[in-house]
Amino acid sequence: MLAYILKRLLLMIPTLFGVLLLTFIVIQFVPGGPVEQMVAQLQGRDTGGEGAAASGAGYRGRQGVDAKRIEEIRQFYGFDKPAHERFVKMLGQFAQFDLGKSFFYPKDVWSLVKEKLPVSISLGLWTFFLSYLISIPLGIAKAVRAGTRFDTLTSLVVLVGYAIPGFVLGVALLVVFGGQLQWFPLRGLTSSNWDQLSWGAKVVDYLWHITLPITASVLGAFAVTTMLTKNAFLEEIRKQYVLTARAKGLAERKVLWKHVFRNALIPIVTGFPAAFIGAFFAGSLLIETLFSLDGLGLLSYESVIRRDYPVVLGTLYLFTLIGLVTKLISDLAYVWVDPRVKFD
Repeated sequence: MLAYILKRLLLMIPTLFGVLLLTFIVIQFVPGGPVEQMVAQLQGRDTGGEGAAASGAGYRGRQGVDAKRIEEIRQFYGFDKPAHERFVKMLGQFAQFDLGKSFFYPKDVWSLVKEKLPVSISLGLWTFFLSYLISIPLGIAKAVRAGTRFDTLTSLVVLVGYAIPGFVLGVALLVVFGGQLQWFPLRGLTSSNWDQLSWGAKVVDYLWHITLPITASVLGAFAVTTMLTKNAFLEEIRKQYVLTARAKGLAERKVLWKHVFRNALIPIVTGFPAAFIGAFFAGSLLIETLFSLDGLGLLSYESVIRRDYPVVLGTLYLFTLIGLVTKLISDLAYVWVDPRVKFD
């Protein structure tokens, strides 16, 4: 097992290298980089200033920015060095977990990630726990009552919820409960007077704000887990050892919870690490944008739009590393849940 873990850890190095190299190469050919954006801003400012003067001193706005100023901008952003030197320097920084500094924020990338992380943690934790707390009991109930009216009706509700995109559902919730009925706030995680509230009032205010975003995230998230739980239980219930346990006279409840439960939950439990981490970093962009929640999803999107390359590459490195470690933990969870699995 130790040799397997060591091998997987070593394989993370070329994987990270390949992801960063591919992204870095693509970035070199993307138009509208930070240098071009700064030049465009300077040209617009010069045009406005000279146009406002409109005097005989001479209009120079159309002449653009001189080459010396452009070279200074390139040096400021580090683009005066060859691409391969910048890539090697970036790898050296990442090896020391130095993610660099943002081009457009007066902060380093680590500070930005830590600043946005609480919002993503709030969405991720609630989405993860509510999804599994609803999905697993519902999936078990559907398996036990397979083919009944309860199974049919719950399947219809689950599939309809899964078919509705979270963004569309969020818009509907905002319009109905935030706009027309005004039961919930339209944006943010806390009220403007958060600092003046008591401890109990802060909890209520936070739950009041988080209700609509979490509802929009959870409704479609638990459909897959519910159906997976149902199918896993149905598959185990039909196996020979269950028929043998029933033939020995064991109570149905004991057969279900002592024999079926552990085996049926193997594919679900082993997916916990990936689902737990994925709830923080995946699928939250639209929800964060819709409800004006300043989290990691919105940060990643804005950094791509603004060509903030240190933030793009730094967060990509961080998320890829977390994803690789999470995949390893998921594989090791198979051994923990099912001793029959061997990686030797």
